[in-house]
Amino acid sequence: MTQPHEAQGSDGKAELGFDLPAPAKPSRTRLVAAGVVFAGVVGAAFLFGWWPKHRAASNLATETSVAADALLRVEVVTPKVLSSNRAVVLPGSIRPLEETVLYPRANGYVHKWFFDIGDRVKEGQLLAEIETPEIDQQIAQANAELARAQAGVLQSKAQSQYSNQALDRVNKLAPEGVASQQEVDKTAAQRDVDVSSIAVANANVGAMTANLRRLMQLKSFARVTAPFDGTVTARNVERGALVTPGTASPLFSVAQSDTVRVFVQVPQGLAAGVRADLPAKVSVREYPDRVFEGKVARFAGALDPATRTMNTEVRVPNPKGELFAGTYAEVALTLPTPHQVFEVPASALINDADGLRVAVVDAQEQIHQVKVVIERDTGATLEIAIGLTGTERVVKLANPALLEGRKVSVSAAAAPAAPAGSAPAPASSAK
Repeated sequence: MTQPHEAQGSDGKAELGFDLPAPAKPSRTRLVAAGVVFAGVVGAAFLFGWWPKHRAASNLATETSVAADALLRVEVVTPKVLSSNRAVVLPGSIRPLEETVLYPRANGYVHKWFFDIGDRVKEGQLLAEIETPEIDQQIAQANAELARAQAGVLQSKAQSQYSNQALDRVNKLAPEGVASQQEVDKTAAQRDVDVSSIAVANANVGAMTANLRRLMQLKSFARVTAPFDGTVTARNVERGALVTPGTASPLFSVAQSDTVRVFVQVPQGLAAGVRADLPAKVSVREYPDRVFEGKVARFAGALDPATRTMNTEVRVPNPKGELFAGTYAEVALTLPTPHQVFEVPASALINDADGLRVAVVDAQEQIHQVKVVIERDTGATLEIAIGLTGTERVVKLANPALLEGRKVSVSAAAAPAAPAGSAPAPASSAK
């Protein structure tokens, strides 16, 4: 259906086919009434909105000022003196009491070996034999040279005896003019030479004897024996293998593990408490329900400058061989600390940009903040190493209002420091 279009007249108004009534003009009375209503709404919003908030803020400021001028009520505790013993668990490494690697000292071929890994041996027991053909020939040669030197001694003695007899004859013929003085002197000099040759021959015998002993001792190294009671932990030889003196071809490794050594690194703060015969408890993962008792055998007496720890040896009996060399272990030690330690609740600590402190109430009921050094943090309590003497009254619950020099009111019911491992009791709130 076709919509009728509005026709525009020459004056720009739409021709509707009828005349519109003239718009109504608001009266002055209505305008004044609307202004009064709007002002009333704004005034009501002011009275019921901003004014209560302003009054509450003013009251809060007044109460805050009054509270600031009032004494702060606090609850205090006396630091608890702890035992000087400190229980620690340190990682350690198990080593045998004795262990060594046996190397060949003689040149030759392995003839036979008698023990393998895991076998227990006694001190001096034969482990292997080495064939030494070269040393055998050198021993034969040394024997021959010794025999020749000994024959030289006999020869020198015989020559010296002949020289003595010749000198006697010349001395008897000289007075009769049969022998000249020159012959007498010559015979005497020869006698002295022959006597000296005896000493030379004896020295030669001594040198040949020493050389023979050296070769015999070298020959004794063809028998490889156990240096101590223990267990063979490695065998590196086979029959017919060529071995030479030195560290290039190890033969056996032997370890004595009836008693083991456990090495631990004690930190600097506890090193002063290490003593010989101090009891120790050793645990390994392979025996979760077992504790092996031991004692501190020795300690280095100096700190490693790289780690600031002291090497300490704990000896543990191991008659059944249950502890293996090279095993990781944990060693529990109870070490006395060289200084007193005091316990306070963890809630007493103030920790900010000025460091670690606790608030202490003096005799004039004023707050003093004391810097402290924590030895150990157990969670519920703190162990203080430096800063306290044990006679202070420490504020149990620290808060920002504990300013230096502020007067406080100490609560009449002052509780002692919480025991180790327990949660601190709730402190009264500041008023």
